[in-house]
Amino acid sequence: MLNEKEVTYLENQIPILAEYATKQAFWQTLASGDSVLIAEDGKLIEIFPDGSRTFRKEIEKPVKVTQRFFRIQK
Repeated sequence: MLNEKEVTYLENQIPILAEYATKQAFWQTLASGDSVLIAEDGKLIEIFPDGSRTFRKEIEKPVKVTQRFFRIQK
């Protein structure tokens, strides 16, 4: 059984791992010859494997959400 310190350490790794996985998926998709859609400055942009970019449409700018933590009591 993990102690509280170990659980906290592992939980803190989740955002780092998620960021890495997202970047890896982005590059793998381009490497496979497919395009990727990204949101940038209120615009939806399609990026192609050759590096070219095409504007697709205007979108609402993201709403910033503050990060919140909670613990489930046993």
